[in-house]
Amino acid sequence: MPVSWFLLSLALGRSPVVLSLERLVGPQDTARCSPGLSCHLWDGDLLCLPGSIVSAPGPVLVPTHLQTELVLRCHQETDCGLCVRVAVHLAVHGHWEEPKDEEQFGRAADAGLEEARNASLQAQVVLSFNSYTTARCVLLEVKVPAALVQPGQSVGSVVFDCFEAALGAEVQIWSYTQPNYQKELNFTQQLPDCKGYEVRDSIQSCWALPWLNVSADGDDVHLVLDVSKEQHFGLSLYWNQVENPTKPWWHRNLTGPQTITLNHKDLVPCLCIQVWPLEPDSVRTSICPFRKDPRAHRNLWRAARLQLLPPRGWRLDAPCSLPAEATLCWQALGGGPCQPLVPPLSRENVTVNKPLEFPLLKGHPNLCVQVSSWEKMQLQECLWSDSLGPLKDDMLLVETRGPQDNRSLCALEPSGCTPLLSRASTRAARLGEHLLQDLESGQCLQLWDDDLGALWACPMNKYTHQRWALVWLACLLFAAVLFLLLLLKKDHVKGWLRLLKEDVHAGAARSRSALLLYSADDEGFERLVGALASALCQLPLRVAVDLWSRRELSAHGPLAWFHAQRRQTLQEGGVVVLLFSPGAVALCHEWLQDRASVPGAQSPHDAFAASLNCVLPDFLQGRAPGRYVGAYFDSLLRPDAVPALFRAVPVLSLPSQLPDFLRALQGPGIPRLGRLADWAEQVSRALQPVLDSCQRLPATPETGREVGLEAGDRT
Repeated sequence: MPVSWFLLSLALGRSPVVLSLERLVGPQDTARCSPGLSCHLWDGDLLCLPGSIVSAPGPVLVPTHLQTELVLRCHQETDCGLCVRVAVHLAVHGHWEEPKDEEQFGRAADAGLEEARNASLQAQVVLSFNSYTTARCVLLEVKVPAALVQPGQSVGSVVFDCFEAALGAEVQIWSYTQPNYQKELNFTQQLPDCKGYEVRDSIQSCWALPWLNVSADGDDVHLVLDVSKEQHFGLSLYWNQVENPTKPWWHRNLTGPQTITLNHKDLVPCLCIQVWPLEPDSVRTSICPFRKDPRAHRNLWRAARLQLLPPRGWRLDAPCSLPAEATLCWQALGGGPCQPLVPPLSRENVTVNKPLEFPLLKGHPNLCVQVSSWEKMQLQECLWSDSLGPLKDDMLLVETRGPQDNRSLCALEPSGCTPLLSRASTRAARLGEHLLQDLESGQCLQLWDDDLGALWACPMNKYTHQRWALVWLACLLFAAVLFLLLLLKKDHVKGWLRLLKEDVHAGAARSRSALLLYSADDEGFERLVGALASALCQLPLRVAVDLWSRRELSAHGPLAWFHAQRRQTLQEGGVVVLLFSPGAVALCHEWLQDRASVPGAQSPHDAFAASLNCVLPDFLQGRAPGRYVGAYFDSLLRPDAVPALFRAVPVLSLPSQLPDFLRALQGPGIPRLGRLADWAEQVSRALQPVLDSCQRLPATPETGREVGLEAGDRT
């Protein structure tokens, strides 16, 4: 349901906040005064001739202020017209002058002056009323008793009833005295039409006007006209512009009732609505309901356009007047904000839809126009760039002229206006002397000139070319020196290239992952596996082992952990390392004999027993080569103890075959042999102390696996 946005009764009917107008019965004009004054209205109208201003011979009455009030003059109860009541406030102007020759006139002069001071003041006040349908002049005669005559003091007012006028008319009222002792007072007032006052039932011309309701529903605005089905009326939407004639936007002759829908994007502050009955000499009533609507103001700025008018003129096109100012600014080639040229050029009030021109001698593509409203920049266009070409790398010099031919020059830069002969570390300061020489030799283009100063555009292309020439020369010199050094140090260069090549291979190797699987035979063997994993992490490898993931194993179980690690390792092109020990070999033989998973894992963290269901099928189905590598420790397991099924992949002895083991882990990115030997030596040093301690440990119940395994092998 539409939400009431604002309700406008175009008099168009009664409104709960309207003012009731006083009714005057009869066609006669009347006048009345403040207490203590006497006044008389002359019959008939006069010819309005103010005449010239004369000097007051003494104290006189003059009008000081005009005040109006709207009333209704009714010939019958329902036959009324709008009327303007005028109140003229009066004051005493001037004072009595003493006689110049008191001795000559003596007591006679004193008596005459005293008699004049005790007399009342009289004035003839003229009221002139003018509208497009009426022009009248009336004469009011006012007397003020002597007791109220005080120079410079107000004495009261006289009220005239009344000047009849048409609805919606603009009226002008003047007041002066005969003779005229001062400049006449004037007052202009726009009379209402059938809206805002309780006149619908009293003025017959308002009876036929429709009732208009303006409401909003989402993005739409509804104009609802509630009239009878038989009534014909006109409806016009127009842009009310002060500087230009009214522009009709939409017009229709309709029969009520009607609902007209407008999109909110069509709203602008000056969009007005006019309605009238389709009858001869009918009253037209207009409203402009969107003047304070924020959406209408935003739409107005979106619709505003700056247009080029060659050679140096421009125009701001907009459907409504804009409270805006415009100024020229300078847009540098390197970007950044446009620098306003204020001073020396002043801002100008913008008149929309009217050609404007700044006082320039020459045009320039870097000159732009900024239009701002309430200290906020709204529009900016480099208007002459299309006709004068793209932006130039020119420096704008601002010349300021003072008294006694004093002259100062500065260059406009993003940081401000820099004096040319300053020590600032800016481009203009460094080239200050050269720019002065260009200016004196006539190489700069004068854009503006008057008594206060001038603007000059000096080209900077030649200085830019010189700077780049120096840069290229420095680069060539550096390249020659570098080539010379390479010739002198060619052996060192070859070494650098080899190192660089190795670093590239090492970088490729870092993408290789390795998953270590082992059987936790005892604590010593676990320490040995941990030492191997730590040593491999020092190489360009990413190592995963269950020793470092005990929390995940407890949370998800060994089988889920192995599946996740195996999938990630193989997807990344890595390798799964099977570390064979007596316990691991025994578990493999049990699985091969039963063809089922081994339920009795030695530890809840033993991933090897859980992984056999996935590892052994890969070997049985021929998917193991390239994915798996086998290894065992020399002093802990005989070479022939590894089941034959696993020899489909390399099974290497540690630490005796460490170089081959590391080469298998590296995969395609194989480093040079010297680097591989260094890595093998590094891993061997890390393993040897732990391996020695494993050989010295006493036998434990876990060694039963080895006895059983050997027996199994022999059977």
